[in-house]
Amino acid sequence: MHTTVPPETGQAQSTERTVVMDVLNITKNLPLGRERIEILKGISFQIRSGEFVSIVGPSGSGKSTLLGIIAGLDNPTTGQVLIDGVDITRMSEGKLAAVRNSEIGMVFQAFNLIPTLTAQENVEVPLYVGKHKGSPSARAQELLALVGLTHRLDHRPNQLSGGEQQRVAIARALATDPAFVIADEPTGNLDARNGENVLELIAQLRTQTGKTFIIATHDPVVASHADRTIRIVDGKITEIEHSNGSFT
Repeated sequence: MHTTVPPETGQAQSTERTVVMDVLNITKNLPLGRERIEILKGISFQIRSGEFVSIVGPSGSGKSTLLGIIAGLDNPTTGQVLIDGVDITRMSEGKLAAVRNSEIGMVFQAFNLIPTLTAQENVEVPLYVGKHKGSPSARAQELLALVGLTHRLDHRPNQLSGGEQQRVAIARALATDPAFVIADEPTGNLDARNGENVLELIAQLRTQTGKTFIIATHDPVVASHADRTIRIVDGKITEIEHSNGSFT
């Protein structure tokens, strides 16, 4: 388990944070008839502890494919993804599942909540996989309080608004105390007001937990909240923009 680093310790501190993810020359090809389509064409970047990084690009640019690879949900054709120096791209499925459960929390555009379970039960689900300290119900209640849903513990997804469902999904992503929270278009199914509320929640959670957030989006408003924005066009990084307006 990772030790959290408070992000409010100053700008100088942020430049000294440890590299927790190293993405090295990732390519992804898929067959199409007799040909192969290049989706990712040599993607490389690093993520440091406690950063909020957005991956942006138009539809079809490859950002969701990249997100799936760095989350351990898909394998690249070539290249490596190192988490704390360990290559997850060549792991057995059993070891990879353990890494996903302990190190990575996922948030999806479609929420992906289990419709027959309450908000509390949905947050508890990851805690029944692997070994986790404490009571799942107490942990779920604590996280739902953190995202402002103490009054919705016993409500099922169809009794919640879209914004509330995404808050439950974020609480679920935090359940196992992962190092990374990786989100694919987390505001994509929300109206502007609820989308902004979710972004404010992410900023608040980052301050409180020191976790590393990586978000794929096509929305410039979402991207503007990040420390760095990695722009992808046609499977390649075109630029990396820092929140101070500088580029690398």
